[in-house]
Amino acid sequence: MSGTWINVILDILICISLLSGTFFIVSASIGILRFPDVYTRLHAATKGSTLGITGILIGSFLFMYVEHGIVSGKLLLGILFILLTAPVTGHVLGRAAYYSGVPLSDKSVEDEHKKNLEKVKDH
Repeated sequence: MSGTWINVILDILICISLLSGTFFIVSASIGILRFPDVYTRLHAATKGSTLGITGILIGSFLFMYVEHGIVSGKLLLGILFILLTAPVTGHVLGRAAYYSGVPLSDKSVEDEHKKNLEKVKDH
């Protein structure tokens, strides 16, 4: 952990990655508990998993590289997997919930997807 200024900068980057990942996961957990309906909770869950886990994996990858000189392909594949699958999963789950009739929250002001579906039916 000691040495040249580049090691200090890498240590700071590792700390920033780990702390930002932790922040996103904690924020997502609070959002899941506090948001009113399945759609907003799904939004919080997918953002937290995508950004939070990716931040922690990037911090872990940098730590392994700096401290041990190991380039971990498993961590890189994990980052790629999370970045590709978590947003798609959130979208598919939200779409399935909408088409199965899960209602929006009472606090929702507008149903934009319903308007888009009506436009498509008109054409």
